[in-house]
Amino acid sequence: MASEKINPALAGDAEAAVPAPPQVDQSNDGGSSAKDEAIAMVGEHEHALDPVIVARAVRKIDWFLIPAMIFGYGIVYYDKAILGSAVLFGMTADLQLSVTDRTVSPPTVDTSRMSWATSLFYFGMLAGLYPMSFALQRFDIGRVLGGIVVLWGGVCMLTAAVTTYQGLFAQRFFLGFVESIVPTGFMCIISGFYTQQEQSLRQSWWFSSTGLFTILGGALNYGFAQIQGGGLRSWQYIYLLAGVLTVLFGVFCFWMPNSPVTAWFLTAEERFAAVERLRFSQTGVRCTKIKMGQVKESLLDVKTYLIFVMMASAYTMNGAVSGFGPLIVSTFGWNVLHSIVFQFPLGGLCFVIILLTGYLGTKIPNIRLIMLILTCLPVIAGCAIIWKSEWSYRAAAPVVGYSITGFFGGTVSLIITVGMSNVAGHTKKSFMAATIFAAYCVGNIVGPQMVKSQTRAEHYPELWLGLIICYIICIAASATLYVILLAANKKKAAVPEDEAERAKLAFQDLTDLENPYFRYVL
Repeated sequence: MASEKINPALAGDAEAAVPAPPQVDQSNDGGSSAKDEAIAMVGEHEHALDPVIVARAVRKIDWFLIPAMIFGYGIVYYDKAILGSAVLFGMTADLQLSVTDRTVSPPTVDTSRMSWATSLFYFGMLAGLYPMSFALQRFDIGRVLGGIVVLWGGVCMLTAAVTTYQGLFAQRFFLGFVESIVPTGFMCIISGFYTQQEQSLRQSWWFSSTGLFTILGGALNYGFAQIQGGGLRSWQYIYLLAGVLTVLFGVFCFWMPNSPVTAWFLTAEERFAAVERLRFSQTGVRCTKIKMGQVKESLLDVKTYLIFVMMASAYTMNGAVSGFGPLIVSTFGWNVLHSIVFQFPLGGLCFVIILLTGYLGTKIPNIRLIMLILTCLPVIAGCAIIWKSEWSYRAAAPVVGYSITGFFGGTVSLIITVGMSNVAGHTKKSFMAATIFAAYCVGNIVGPQMVKSQTRAEHYPELWLGLIICYIICIAASATLYVILLAANKKKAAVPEDEAERAKLAFQDLTDLENPYFRYVL
């Protein structure tokens, strides 16, 4: 296709300034083409674009995707974190999630069933991550995502019908399996609609709902705690509400486009601009062909393993906090309702730090890994404060330490951004997305297992020491990745650049290692 230049002086007449884009088959039958689907629209040569139309396209994409993603991932987080509050509303006794041994004096309480109820969710998610990620790549995103999310809502509502801890174990596994489609899907959607520079802020926007819904979910749970009448327990109402909200989100997902090429809410000129503007980043848009060569490259790429270690170590904090946070706070002398309210400062700090690091990562080049390391330090400090402070009646110090650990949200958000913005090739991006949340699952499985109720009098030393060690590991892995990416960029920069070749290679579905013009963001 010949290069079509657009005169920037015509910005005031945006519609006239853009050439009629080539006609594109938007049926997306998942054909066997090995190239990016964007190439059928914009070809192999660079096109000048009207910045007015580009800005309008990005604005429409933001308004369509981001609010929905914030709500959708907020439901994911709320759904997982419900268990931590539900145990305070009688769920523990109703489903025999804790066992009291009265043969010893004083009696001891074993909460291992509660730990497994938390961990089994992530075993289910671990089982679903890779098949769900590749299903989203191979088939229509809207139909797959919408159908699975509606199923997830149904499984969530069925929690209210569970009567034994064995039934809860099974329900939690299947809930995790179907929920696995959301985070990996969101990461790949963002990487297909936005440039490398823009991804930091956009990934942080949807992930910030972990903090936002810690607050909103806590407020909802506080309200449900006031319910005294009716035929159900408070924790059953919570799960019914979460299920209904999930189904509503699932209905919306049926309208999700596969890529900017088929974004129905954009005009033809805006679709053309939305695709062409991604050429410079060399990350591609979407390719439905699953390439085993890219899977092999992912398995041999040291970045994959470093990102895995970083995410697994960082997310042990969430595994402990989401499942046991309110229960741990209640040991400081606060009642059930106070324990829920104290989730608000943690969630608020998490929300602010995620958005702040995302904004700075977009505005300041190559600062993401440095910020990642810096956000680990307050988490370590918070764990030390909780562990070593006095747990007297309504003590302030452990609550302050607990709130400070909200910095972990910024750490995890940056790991997602660094991982997804530093790979190219759609199969490799799908693999990286699944790997990031496989590590997320490992962290969430390990975290609850470090909570030993028998060591409550000693302030759960295994938990806080374990979390401190995990964050030291995260810092070391992040520093190693920084050195590797910096060296890789220097090696790529030594190769002479050909702008025509650069434009041609942008939508060939090449990986970051195959494409000499791909640059890593630090």
